[in-house]
Amino acid sequence: MLLRFAKMHGLGNDFMVIDLITQRAHLSAAQIRHLSDRNTGVGFDQLLLVETPQTPDVDFRYRIFNADGTEVEHCGNGARCFAKFVHDQRLTGKREITVQTSNGRIVLKMLKDPYVEVDMGEPILKPQLIPFDASAQAPSYTIEQDGQTYAIGALSMGNPHAVLVVDDVNSAPVLELGAKLEQHPRFANKANIGFMQIIDRQTIRLRVFERGVGETKACGTGACAAVAVGQLQGLLDTQVTAHLTGGDLEINWQGSGHPLTMSGPATHVYEGQIKL
Repeated sequence: MLLRFAKMHGLGNDFMVIDLITQRAHLSAAQIRHLSDRNTGVGFDQLLLVETPQTPDVDFRYRIFNADGTEVEHCGNGARCFAKFVHDQRLTGKREITVQTSNGRIVLKMLKDPYVEVDMGEPILKPQLIPFDASAQAPSYTIEQDGQTYAIGALSMGNPHAVLVVDDVNSAPVLELGAKLEQHPRFANKANIGFMQIIDRQTIRLRVFERGVGETKACGTGACAAVAVGQLQGLLDTQVTAHLTGGDLEINWQGSGHPLTMSGPATHVYEGQIKL
């Protein structure tokens, strides 16, 4: 069968987006891995599926698969691309939509093209809900790896994150340490690992080793997690610009009891068809 798709990216974090409302398909993990290959397939960090909602009070179901074929709970850059896709494809005329993910609901708001704002909900801080093995909730934890002790912040933005504060993201051991901490046994479902350099109270630089993908040019949930950790540790203000390799995101969090919002661009690259 021929399957229509779009290639999109959010600050270089790239996606294959498939409408499964007007067409039908079932993709196996092996097929997703093949499609994600940048030499023999379409090439992407994540596959995004647009599906009909399972409840009447949401507009769409939003599913995300990493390049390794595993389904994950959330993707912030993908959420912005999801909103632009359904709007551009005229699957909805709404400027604000509610979508169902495997871990809850998020609200997506179209701003001036190509910008989209995502209501990410409130960061999840309780260790058992991240999930992260810790005796009590804290703004900072210590974790052991290869005989070294590292200070991390740990939380969930719908998916698990660990954040390390570093002096310089350019020299941070993102690939080596990120790959090891991603699979650390204290994270039952693995984790995305962020390396955050604080420029000032309103500005950070960030690199993220994404679970099931590796380092990407941008990670939306990673930027949200980093800013939340920075605020919880008293290092950042409520409105922060996150400089990622692929570009900038604006993160706003008013603190406990309030949702965190993220805004940034979503870019359409091309449309195509592929034979499964």
